[in-house]
Amino acid sequence: MASFAAEVKNEIARLMYDSGCDRTAEMAALLRMGGTITFGASHTFGVNFTTENAAVARKMIGLLRQEGAGVHTEIAARRARRLKKNNNYLVRIAPQPGVAELLEHLGLMQEGSLNLGQERKGLAILRKPCCRAAYLRGAFLGGGSVNRPEASYHLELVTPSYAFADLLHSLMRRFDFPAGITDRRDVYVVYLKEGDAVADFLGMMQAEKSVERFEVARNLKEVRGQVNRLVNCETANLQKAVDAAGRQLADIRRIERAAGLDGLPDILRETAEARLAHPDASLAELAALLCVSKPGVNHRLRKLHALAERLAADGCDVSLCRMRK
Repeated sequence: MASFAAEVKNEIARLMYDSGCDRTAEMAALLRMGGTITFGASHTFGVNFTTENAAVARKMIGLLRQEGAGVHTEIAARRARRLKKNNNYLVRIAPQPGVAELLEHLGLMQEGSLNLGQERKGLAILRKPCCRAAYLRGAFLGGGSVNRPEASYHLELVTPSYAFADLLHSLMRRFDFPAGITDRRDVYVVYLKEGDAVADFLGMMQAEKSVERFEVARNLKEVRGQVNRLVNCETANLQKAVDAAGRQLADIRRIERAAGLDGLPDILRETAEARLAHPDASLAELAALLCVSKPGVNHRLRKLHALAERLAADGCDVSLCRMRK
């Protein structure tokens, strides 16, 4: 079963754009995330792009056909040798004339020199908001992941370049995303951790079906949380009621052993006998049996508790005549 991140990538990899600037920006970020530059004879350049997602590989092939100005492209699939490992797809542009022009068009090269490590030199392709959104979409396709919505909320873009991570962080901040940036071993991670931010980022990438699934799962998760809190609260209240009933029974039995219940005032004796007869009854149920209010029953039970405490402290019978008032 495909992960949620793979489902998101499969969805946005199938998007088509009429605007050339969107294609350029998306392809530039894709190559910056998953591509390597190769060098050939006569000062020619080539590109190798690798991905584990077949839809992303097809996306790159489609973009190269539209933006590649006729450069020859090859694709190869490498079957994973270990279990639970995805296949690798290699999109290869051998060193040839025309690749340098493509790299300059994508903002990855300027005046014959590569911009890698100096990404902000290629910001001409990011003038418009739609281009910046397409760039972040390409970055996600090339090196992004997102947790399934049933788990914790987390979306990240991973790159070995701090300069590129800083650029992605700045772009996300321009869209008012509460993005953070950190290092993890030998890579840099730009991340989102809030549910609203993750949903908005998916929406910005035009992953409409994924947003719908995310929101459904998030609402279900919140409802389950509310139900669990209510159940926990109800369980706690029930436990308190059980504990209180246990203490009341212990008080009444102490009085019964020490002096008997017959010497109690009528209202206290009736309350004690009702509790003994209905040990599992709630306070409301006990009040209904005695035809009094809950505060009235509670007041009587407190009087019985006070008497039991005095009996325990004195260690002998206490005159009950004072309780007849």
